[in-house]
Amino acid sequence: MLAIIIPFYKLSFFKATLQSLANQTNQRFNVYIGNDASPENPKPLVEKFDKQLNLRYIEFKNNLGKTSLTKQWERCIDLVEDEEWLMVLGDDDCLGEKVVEEFYKAHTEFKSKTNLFRFATQMIDQSGTAQSKVYEHPTWEKASRAFYRKHEGKTRSSLSEYVFKKEEYLKYKFTNYPLGWHSDDKAWIDFSEELPIHTINNAHVFIRLSKESISGKNDNLDLKRQAASRFYEYLVKEIRDEFTEDQQAEIVKSYFERTVMLRNFSFNEWTFLWQFYLKNSSHLSFKKFLKISIKSIFKNKKNY
Repeated sequence: MLAIIIPFYKLSFFKATLQSLANQTNQRFNVYIGNDASPENPKPLVEKFDKQLNLRYIEFKNNLGKTSLTKQWERCIDLVEDEEWLMVLGDDDCLGEKVVEEFYKAHTEFKSKTNLFRFATQMIDQSGTAQSKVYEHPTWEKASRAFYRKHEGKTRSSLSEYVFKKEEYLKYKFTNYPLGWHSDDKAWIDFSEELPIHTINNAHVFIRLSKESISGKNDNLDLKRQAASRFYEYLVKEIRDEFTEDQQAEIVKSYFERTVMLRNFSFNEWTFLWQFYLKNSSHLSFKKFLKISIKSIFKNKKNY
């Protein structure tokens, strides 16, 4: 059985989200809504959909999202009962009407071959108008490869478009990066456990980009940089071998550039970076690395 979990905070587009669930051609799922102590009251709206959906609504007394978005996701997931597959749906995102139907078709055939199902997506604006092409993916794709395509700007990814096995989630949970930024990217690598992601391209999830969404805001760039630095550090130190040599060079470069102005590197980190750049970089890129690293060292000395 499928559980669709909605960590709620914003009322603006929530009706469209719930309506997209009520419109599903297959209603074999349960809905769990966890209100993150929002100043907006969704209860009257939830009650309107109570007869159309099998749902459970909980109001949490304390707000977690401001300090840890991943902890809010996790306590909402804790509401789930015996469902084996989970989808965490944003309170402003919407499902195409055949998402659940197509999930069960794919699940019947491929449930033993993957821990992750993914849907094609399209970006929409505040009025629900399409703002992007439909992003489709290879039918089968390794999670690290899927992320690298995102890193290259060839695709996009977000939390709402995935269905994942609860058993794998319980092993790893979500890594607590600031704003939950890249927490989903790391989760798919963790949850997959070397099995490929199976993409369902004939059903779509609609991802809303607005001034209220984390992706759409520009006043949180410092936190996004901190999250990116920690995530790329994980890629470099834990799973670098999953990438090709050229991809490794790009990942290490991104880790260095995202981190060098945020914190001091340890002696071991500097040693690794210098050795890596000497071995893998062109003359021009090594000179750039050398210039930035020396500038950073002198800057940090002044702060002592």
